[in-house]
Formats: sequence, structure tokens, C-alpha cells
Amino acid sequence: MKKQPTYEEAVRRVETLVAQLENNELDIDTLSKRLAEAQQLLALCRDKLTRADEEIHKILDEN
Repeated sequence: MKKQPTYEEAVRRVETLVAQLENNELDIDTLSKRLAEAQQLLALCRDKLTRADEEIHKILDEN
């Protein structure tokens, strides 16, 4: 089972993928795979941010 990347690792990977896209470094066969990877990483980041926001609100509401 592959371990889930941390938020920071996911962001760095997305940044790398964006740079590759901007520099036309990806062939058409690889492009769709990398776009799918980026989509999954962005969903992971969004989920982590949402959970962190909920935890922060919960802590602040307790005080």
C-alpha cells in the first residue's frame, strides 16, 4: 500500500507537474497521466486544508 504524501510533498509535486506542463516537457501519452495525478494531489490538499480548518474552528470555539 502506497503511503499518502504530506501536504507539503503534494504541493511540491503539483508545482513540478505545472512546471513540466508550462515547459512542454510532457508528451501526449504522459500528459493525461500527469493531469490525473495532479487532480488527485489537489483533491488531497483540499481535503487536508478542510480538515485543518475544521480542527482550528473546533479549538477556537472551545475557548
